Amino acid sequence: MKPIVLRLNAKTFPVKPEERRILSMVEAEVIEVEQPDECNRLEEADAVMMVSAYLRTATIRRMSRCRIISRIGTGTDKIDVAQASAQGIMVTNVPDFATAEVADHTLALLLSAARKLKHYEACMRSGHRPFETENIRRLSTQTLGIIGFGHIGRAVAVRAKAFGLRILVCDPCVTMTKAAETGVALVDRDTVLTQSDYLCLLCPLTPATRGMLAMPEFLKMKRDGVLINTGRGELVNERDLAEALKTGVIAYAGLDVFGEINVFGSDGFPCDHPLFGLENVQLTPHVAANSREALDEAQTRAAQAVADLFSGMTPSTIINEAAILKGTCFT
Repeated sequence: MKPIVLRLNAKTFPVKPEERRILSMVEAEVIEVEQPDECNRLEEADAVMMVSAYLRTATIRRMSRCRIISRIGTGTDKIDVAQASAQGIMVTNVPDFATAEVADHTLALLLSAARKLKHYEACMRSGHRPFETENIRRLSTQTLGIIGFGHIGRAVAVRAKAFGLRILVCDPCVTMTKAAETGVALVDRDTVLTQSDYLCLLCPLTPATRGMLAMPEFLKMKRDGVLINTGRGELVNERDLAEALKTGVIAYAGLDVFGEINVFGSDGFPCDHPLFGLENVQLTPHVAANSREALDEAQTRAAQAVADLFSGMTPSTIINEAAILKGTCFT
């Protein structure tokens, strides 16, 4: 039988011709919808591909025929991976499709904060040239803290070194030897909070990291500290962050990811969150991974994972392989 592939987020991230070509190689029938509750054939799906849709427990339980969930992107925090594993459903992702893009965007937000571009553009548009300089520091005198030193964290460090920044890293998976080899200092969380002039969040969202920065952590940061988040919005308590920015607990933030603002809404999103009322924050709508090349790669590699499975091959990146091997064997 021809596999049925449910392609979610088909409105906000339309199916690309190459994606369609790859799926045609296994004669897949592709059902294109935005959200899983829009599809009345969920129980028939042999594979699900998704970008930003949530696949929670109840939804996955209905996916009785599904053999693979292919995430078009890196993070799998919107998928109930444990439930998928319990049902023998393979979960794959594309972990490195936008490493360069996210690293570039992270540095762009950092440099914008360092050079006060948002403030200076407002001055220009008001016909005023400010003469103060005391709030601008030479980057080679500053410290960058990175929480999460995976592919993107390392790419950010490479770029930051070109500007002469001292780099601190907080990541329980990194050894002192590995840190020394990459020219960064491995420190604990309190140290990275208290010593960083710029703090970048680049770690995955897990139960241990959800809400890892709230008011107690902001109070440990420097009063002129800058938070850059291109990791996951839920790493931060956004209400506390807004209050910290409003009251001067920290000086500035550059954010590309959000927990309370759904920037993927197909009809737009409300702008009433407290962060929108602040001048000392720069907001971009989860576009750090964007480039023509990165998005093409993510969609084609995600499609290839599905095609590989239905061609009798093993997809290249299976995040729950150990759980699958303990449970249902695919034939």
